[in-house]
Amino acid sequence: MRRIISLNKTWRYSEAFDDKFINENFDDSQFQVVHLPHTNKDVPYSYFDEKISQLISCYRKKINIPEEFGGRRIYLDFEGVMCYVKVYLNSAYVGEHKGGYTPFSIDITDHVRFGSSNHLVVMVDSTERKDVPPFGNVIDYLVYGGIYREVSLRIVDSVFIENVRLESVDVLSNAKKLKAEVYLENRTNAEKSVVLSLKLKDGDRVISQATRSVVIPQQIGDTVQLTLDIDEGIELWDIDAPRLYDVEIYLEGEGFSDTFERKFGFREALFNTDGFYLNGKRVKLRGLNRHQSFPYVGYAMPARVQRKDADILKHELGLNMVRTSHYPQSKHFLDRCDEIGLLVFEEIPGWQYIGDDEWKEVSKANVVEMIRRDWNRPSIVLWGVRINESQDDHDFYAETNALARRTDPSRQTGGVRCLNGSELLEDVYTMNDFIHEGGDVVLRDQKEITSLDRNVPYLVTEYNGHMYPTKRFDNEERQMEHCLRHLKVINAAALDDGISGAIGWCAFDYNTHKDFGAGDRICHHGVMDMFRIPKFAAYAYKSQMDPSRGVVLEPTTVFARGERCIGGVTPLLVMTNCDYVDFYYGGVKVGRYYPVKDRFPGLDHPPILIEEMTGEWGMAWQQGELVGFVDGREAVRKTYSAEPVVSRLIAEIDDLVLSSEEIDATRIVFKLVDQEGHLIPYINESIKISINGHGELVGPDLVSLVGGCIGTWVKTKGQKGEIVVSASCSRFRTDEIVIQVE
Repeated sequence: MRRIISLNKTWRYSEAFDDKFINENFDDSQFQVVHLPHTNKDVPYSYFDEKISQLISCYRKKINIPEEFGGRRIYLDFEGVMCYVKVYLNSAYVGEHKGGYTPFSIDITDHVRFGSSNHLVVMVDSTERKDVPPFGNVIDYLVYGGIYREVSLRIVDSVFIENVRLESVDVLSNAKKLKAEVYLENRTNAEKSVVLSLKLKDGDRVISQATRSVVIPQQIGDTVQLTLDIDEGIELWDIDAPRLYDVEIYLEGEGFSDTFERKFGFREALFNTDGFYLNGKRVKLRGLNRHQSFPYVGYAMPARVQRKDADILKHELGLNMVRTSHYPQSKHFLDRCDEIGLLVFEEIPGWQYIGDDEWKEVSKANVVEMIRRDWNRPSIVLWGVRINESQDDHDFYAETNALARRTDPSRQTGGVRCLNGSELLEDVYTMNDFIHEGGDVVLRDQKEITSLDRNVPYLVTEYNGHMYPTKRFDNEERQMEHCLRHLKVINAAALDDGISGAIGWCAFDYNTHKDFGAGDRICHHGVMDMFRIPKFAAYAYKSQMDPSRGVVLEPTTVFARGERCIGGVTPLLVMTNCDYVDFYYGGVKVGRYYPVKDRFPGLDHPPILIEEMTGEWGMAWQQGELVGFVDGREAVRKTYSAEPVVSRLIAEIDDLVLSSEEIDATRIVFKLVDQEGHLIPYINESIKISINGHGELVGPDLVSLVGGCIGTWVKTKGQKGEIVVSASCSRFRTDEIVIQVE
C-alpha cells in the first residue's frame, strides 16, 4: 500500500545558493535549521523593500528510505514553492518546476539509496522571473518566496493510482450516480491485470460499491471509468448543510496494490442567465476576494491558520463565496471551504500582464495543475482561466478554456476582466465593476459591460477596494462611507436577477509592491486588516446573517463629540440584524429606530440610521446606549462611555490546543479597551510580548498598537508541552495564556 511521509521538519536553509551546495558531501552545518512551511525571508509589517525576498536560496535535507521500500516507486510531492525550483538527490539532478502556486511531483526512484541517507537539495529561485506568471510587469500584490507549502515523500508500487476525478451525476433525480475517472500508472515492463474497487461510504457504512477488471499496457498511463448507481437517499452538499461522504478506490493486482481516499459532496452548481443555482435553487452570491498573505511570513502559514481564514469568511463575515485572487490557494483553506459550505471561484496566477509563448505555456500548465489538484472539491463552482484584468487574447484564452473543459467537463469557466466588451470565450462573464464612487451609480447593467444583445451568465468579481481604501484607524466619517459603499453594492447585486452575485475587493489588507497601496507596502482595501481584525465595513457583511447565527449591533462610531467634522455622531449608521434599536443618550430614550428598508430593499438586514440626538456643541457630553431587539425581546445592548479611559489590555486567542505532529500556529489579538470593553482606537502604546515554552512568535516581540490593537501568531516547534504567552504595556499586563501542544 502507498505510504505518505511528511518531510516538513528540520531542513537546512541558506539565503544564498551556490552550485557547491548540490554536492551531497557539502557541509551545511552553518545553514539555518528551519521547518516547513517556510518563507525565504521574514518581512516587516510595512515600509520595506519588496525585493527583500526576491533571492535564490537553498534548502537541504537528509532523508532515510528503508530497504523495505526497494523495488517501489518513490516520489517527492511539493505543494507549492515560489517560483522556480531545481531538485537534486545525492548530487544528481532529478527535476524542476516553474510556477509558485500549483503542486508538482518528482520521481526520484532511480537515484534513491535504500537503507541509507539520501541528500536532498532544492534550489529555489524566488526572483520575479519574466517566464513565470504572474511576473513580467507590475503586480498589485507581493508573492514572497521559499518552500512555503508542505513537502512529502510518496511511496507506491510500480502500478498505482496517479489521480481520480469524481463527478456526481443526476443529483436532482432519484437515480443519482457517482462517476470516477481513475488515472492509473504502470511503471513496469509488462502489461498488468488489475482489479479496481470503488466504494461510497458514510462512516463505516458502505452505501454502494462497484468492481472492474482491466489490463494496463506496459510503461504507460491509462484511464478507467467506474460508475456507482446510488439506490438510497443521499444528502446533497449545500452551503447550509455541507454533507460530505467518503470515497475509497482500491487497486489490486499480483504483487501490487494502492488506495485512493477522498471526501466528496454531491451537488449541482450552475450559472444561468438569471443567476446562480445550487442544487436547483437560486442563490445570490455574496463574497469577498482573499489574498493568502499574512504579516511577516507572507504565504508561509500552516494548515490551522489557512483553515481559520475560511471560518472567518463564512462564520464571522457571513459570506457564501470567496474568490482565490489571483492564484490557486492552500489546500487546507479549500478543505475547510468544503467542510463548512463556502463556495469558491478559483483562478490561475496572474495580474493584467500576458507574457510571451514560454510564459503562456507555464500559464496553460497552471490551468491543468490547478484543476487536477482541486477537481473533487464540492466548494469549487467556477474555474478562472483568464489572467485577472488582462487584455483579450483570443488564441491563448481559447486554449485555456479548452484545457479546462477537457480536464474537468463538470464545471463552468470564467475569466475576470475589467474592460467593457471583452470577448466572451468562457461560460460565465466575470467582471470587476468599479463604477461605484459613492454616488447613485452602483453597478452597471450587464449588457452595458458585455456589449452583447442578450443576457449571459454574469458575476461581479470585484468592487470598492482601491476606489475607497480605508484603514482600520481612519476617522469615523471615512469608515462610515466605507460601510455604505459596501452595503450599496450588496444591495444592488441582490436586486438584479441578471447578476449571479458580487464578490467585493477584498477580505483582508495585503502587502503589495511600491507601485500600489498607501506607500507603506500595504493595500488597505480589506474589510479586515492583515491580522484579520475587522474594520467597521466587516459588519456590512456580518449584519446580513440571520440573528440565529449571532446578533449583530455595530454602530460606526467611537462615540466622541469631536471625532467628526463640525461635531456630533449623527447621522449614526448602525449595522445590525436586529428588528429595531432603541437609542438612549444621557440615560434618556431618544427614540426607537428601524432598518431603512426603503433605501436598501435588497438587503436581508438593512442598516439603521439615527439622524437626531441631543447634546449640542458646548454642552457636556453624555453616555450613549443602544439596545437591539429580535422578535420583540432585547437581544443585545451596547453602552458607550462619555469619558472613556483605557482600562485593560486584553488578549484573545483562536486556539488553546495545538499539534506537535506538524508545525502548527494560532493567532492572538491584543487590545486596549475602555471601561465598557470598547477598543481605544487612537492610543499610542507599544506592547512587549513574552513567550516561554515550546513555541515562538511569528514576527517581533515588541510592537506598536495599530488602531488600538495588534495581532500576532504563535508557532510551535514540533515538540509537545506548554507555551505560555503574555503581554504588557506601560500601564497594563494581560493574563497569561497557556497553550497546550499535544
